[in-house]
Amino acid sequence: MNRNFPWYDDTRPFEERIELLIQAMTPEEKVSQMLHEAPAIERLGIPAYNWWNEALHGVARAGRATIFPQSIGSAATFNPPLLRRIGDAIALEGRAKHHQGIRNGNRGQYFGLTYWTPNINIFRDPRWGRGQETYGECPYLTSRMGVELIRGLQGDDPKYLKSAACAKHFIVHSGPENLRHTFNARVSGRDFFQTYARAFKAAVQEANVESVMGAYNRTNGDLCCGSKKYITRLLRGAWGFAGHFLSDCWAIRDFHTTHKVTGDAAQSSALAVRNGCDLNCGCSYHKLTEALERGLITEAELDTALRRLFRTRMKLGMFDADDKVPLADTPVSVVNCAAHRVLALEAARQSMVLLKNDGILPLKKDPATIAVTGPNAMSITPLLGNYNGFSGRMTTVLEGIMAKVSPGTQIDYHAGCDLAGNRPIAECELGWVHEHHPEYVIAVMGLTAQLEGEEAGVAASDGGGDRTSLGLPAVQRKLLEFFIEKKIPVVLVVLGGSALDLSWEQEHCAAVLYGWYPGEAGGEAVADVLFGDCNPAGRLPVTFPKSLADVPEFTDYNMAGRTYRYSDKEPLYPFGYGLSYTTFAYSGLKLSRSVVDDDCGVVATVEVTNTGNRAGDEVVQLYLACRRAPEPMPLCELAAVQRISLQPGETRKVELPVAGESLLLYRENGDSYRGDAEFELSVGGGQPRYTTGCVTATLQTKAEGSELK
Repeated sequence: MNRNFPWYDDTRPFEERIELLIQAMTPEEKVSQMLHEAPAIERLGIPAYNWWNEALHGVARAGRATIFPQSIGSAATFNPPLLRRIGDAIALEGRAKHHQGIRNGNRGQYFGLTYWTPNINIFRDPRWGRGQETYGECPYLTSRMGVELIRGLQGDDPKYLKSAACAKHFIVHSGPENLRHTFNARVSGRDFFQTYARAFKAAVQEANVESVMGAYNRTNGDLCCGSKKYITRLLRGAWGFAGHFLSDCWAIRDFHTTHKVTGDAAQSSALAVRNGCDLNCGCSYHKLTEALERGLITEAELDTALRRLFRTRMKLGMFDADDKVPLADTPVSVVNCAAHRVLALEAARQSMVLLKNDGILPLKKDPATIAVTGPNAMSITPLLGNYNGFSGRMTTVLEGIMAKVSPGTQIDYHAGCDLAGNRPIAECELGWVHEHHPEYVIAVMGLTAQLEGEEAGVAASDGGGDRTSLGLPAVQRKLLEFFIEKKIPVVLVVLGGSALDLSWEQEHCAAVLYGWYPGEAGGEAVADVLFGDCNPAGRLPVTFPKSLADVPEFTDYNMAGRTYRYSDKEPLYPFGYGLSYTTFAYSGLKLSRSVVDDDCGVVATVEVTNTGNRAGDEVVQLYLACRRAPEPMPLCELAAVQRISLQPGETRKVELPVAGESLLLYRENGDSYRGDAEFELSVGGGQPRYTTGCVTATLQTKAEGSELK
């Protein structure tokens, strides 16, 4: 490829080089660069580039890579700094794969540096199949996790990006999957800004995210991939977003085929570009040439989009020599290297949430006989989740268990049943129950991406990717009943990406551990917790309701009655819940001030003591509950969090900064303001409604010029 062009002159600033390049392009060439599969322009020395790349929890769909826990599992760590480390590891592996791919002559899909991650939609309904891709139901936690992953992916070099992150799906999008091409999400201004928009605003203003992807649906009548209100005025105008905006895949086609807002692909494409959508994942933008001829759009409007797209490519170093670009020489040995495998194990361990323990855990390592069963015990599928890479070092739960117990222990294994379906449990193959009389059974159950996921990609789903019920598949319950009837203690390990109704299991099983889709080291991490080599400290990033009857109708985007912030229904397991093998005590809560009359927030300081006899992590959670305000507010809301490690008897003073934004009030139209209000501030190991030992203080906010009474 000829590089003797002024846009390859790295002594010139990016903006000058971009203008020279755009001026040299024909209208047809400009259009070609606005689709995700941008072809080479030989006469201008421009190589082909495919913008479509995935890295949700590791470089995905591009062969070998380190597989970290699925996003919902990462959220369960309640440890935002860990996400930055994961993002950094992903970016390094992506750099190595990208440059080696070019050396191999591979410029194809999934080997680029523009990653369409993270998914920072709010997991507002447990039925949503793509909820596993998110950081849960809390806007605060989602914001913190998303910001840190973006920072890790993009790096902090003042000129170049490690990789380009993408906040998706903008905006107000979380199912149902089978309606995503047609539905109109209707929300109040209060719910929009107080819940759905917060993580996107943080991604733009705190993490400087390089791109944003629009959703398939409409929001309050506006096309999410073609809205002047949301893309131009809010995202770019009010929030200051300076990167490029892209459509979800084939979403522009929906404008005229399902939303019926436009008449054809040319009109749809012109509308999208004119309102700020720079890149089309799909093929509709091929019709931009026709749109130019019909006067539906101007070449100057195309140029505006192209400036943003080429700016991203230049910030990634694609127009500079490798010796000028940091990380261009990243060795391929970094891919799934030892350090990244250790990080994957650390993340998986931190994600484990212990839901019940009647004292059976941790298990001893030298029993005479144990049994392992369940469809997820010896399968790598539940380790993966969706949007995954591949690793040659996958550890199943059965393998993890076998590595822990004594060589003198008899381990009996049989899957016992299918993941789902109507085939009965294999009682005839469970004869070892009578022959060996196991001391306990470890039953590895749950879901996989075959049962929950994206529209049209989940063959066994009951709802086009979404779930229509919350319990374990019936055949799995039957297998559990078999062991309970035999009066054998059952340690239940659940792998999955969303909340389940485990009411029966909570009552009948001796212990319940939720392991999410834990990545390549998942089996080792599960075994570490079961046998006591790791003290669990994961916390639930979503509420586990007792029944689907406690959840509002799926298509209703009103937040009333949803998530821990607005539901008054008693959950099976609340947001923020998780058990430990040790205990913690809180004392000495102090606030930096008791009245907030500006936008600087407040700092809470608390002492946390490990009062047990085992070292362990504690997730220190600070919640706000508004006791008096002129506007409706959430019942309670996480506003600060810090994960700490303490030795037995150790005490640590923890500082928890509460941002001023967490203390804002929201009017029905979405306007936020600092008003006269009173908050109860609570710090402990979980929500104050469901956690003993929390310490509290009163905090008042004061509008400028007002007097609190």
